[in-house]
Amino acid sequence: MPDGASTLTSVSLDDKYTSTNGKIFLSGIQALVRLPMIQHVRDKTAGLNTAGFISGYRGSPLGGLMKTCGRPKRTWKRITCSLYRA
Repeated sequence: MPDGASTLTSVSLDDKYTSTNGKIFLSGIQALVRLPMIQHVRDKTAGLNTAGFISGYRGSPLGGLMKTCGRPKRTWKRITCSLYRA
């Protein structure tokens, strides 16, 4: 490989929720979805068995939050979280 050439890295759409190092690019809503995931991992590392609760309502300024929360299903399952819609 010539000097200065970069190698291709395997990338997934779930990386924005699962990456633990390097830079990631998120929308504001995606960042809000990632926060409870990070908190869960921090709590588990500290030996705590905690839970989070995300609530909203239709027409809310953050109405897209619950929709976005439903997208990284494999990631939510990995950290043993459940999503319930009203």
